[in-house]
Amino acid sequence: MTRVRVIDRARRDQLGEGPLWSPGTNSLFWVDILGRRLNRLSLDGGAVEEWAVPEMIGWVIERRERPGFIAGLQSGFAELLLEPLRIEPIADPEPDMPGNRMNDAKADADGRIWAGTMPVTADRPDGAFYRFDPDRSVTRVDSGYRIANGPAIAPEGDWIYHTDSGLGLIYRFPIADGALGQRELFVEFESGWGTPDGMTFDSDGGLWVACWGASRVLRFSPDGRPDEAVELPASQITSCAFAGHGLDRMFVTSAADGVTEEHGGALFEVETGRRGFAPCKYAG
Repeated sequence: MTRVRVIDRARRDQLGEGPLWSPGTNSLFWVDILGRRLNRLSLDGGAVEEWAVPEMIGWVIERRERPGFIAGLQSGFAELLLEPLRIEPIADPEPDMPGNRMNDAKADADGRIWAGTMPVTADRPDGAFYRFDPDRSVTRVDSGYRIANGPAIAPEGDWIYHTDSGLGLIYRFPIADGALGQRELFVEFESGWGTPDGMTFDSDGGLWVACWGASRVLRFSPDGRPDEAVELPASQITSCAFAGHGLDRMFVTSAADGVTEEHGGALFEVETGRRGFAPCKYAG
C-alpha cells in the first residue's frame, strides 16, 4: 500500500506549486503562488524555511553555472538569489497583458526553460507557452491556453508534454533542437479524474499527473492509460516531483484556496516504489 506523509510545518499554501529538488543542498523548493512565497524543505533534517516575494511566483529553476534561480513571476522571467533575497527582472513575455501571470515551467537537458502563462482569472484562452533560451531570448511556441500547466519532458528528451487544465487536456509535442513539432492530444481527462495539473516522469516512462479536484495523483503509461493512483487527504492537488539522492521520494503540493480541509495546502511525501530523474538546470 502506498504510504502518505504530511510534512510538518507552521503554515499551509494558498496555492502550492512547482516542487523542485536541489541536488546540491538535498532540499525541496516549491512556491505558494497566491501566498507569494518561496519555500524550502531540507530532506536531511526536515527544517522548513520560507521567503516572501513581492508578487505572484509560479516556479523556480536552478542555474548550471551560477548561484540562485531563474524564477517565473507575474511580471515575467527574473533572476532570484537567496540569503539575502534578491530579484532582478529579465524579460516580460507579455507586456501587453498585465492580467496574465506565469504558472509552471521545466528546464530541458540543453538548458532551455519551457514555461506557460495564464490569465489570473483563469477564464479566457489568453495564456501561451514559451521557450526561454540560455541567451535570454524568449520565443512563443504555442498559444490559446486558459490554464497553461505542468510541462514535463520525456526521459529520452524527444517529447514535451503540456496541459490546458481549463480544458482537461494533456498535449504533447515532438521536440528536436529546441523546435516543437505539431501538437497532439495525449490524454483527455474523464469525469471523476479531476483536472490535470503539474506533471513529472518516472524512470520507467510513466507520467505522474496531479489531479486538481480529485484528491489524487495518477500515473499514465506511455500509451496514455492510467495504471496507478495515489490517493491524498486533500482535494486540490497541484504538482509532484521526485527528490532525494535516490530520486525515490515523491513530493506533492496542494492548495488551500477556497477549501477548509485539514490538509488543504499541505506538502505531502508519498512512497510510490518508483524513481524519477534529477531536474535539469538553466544554462544561462
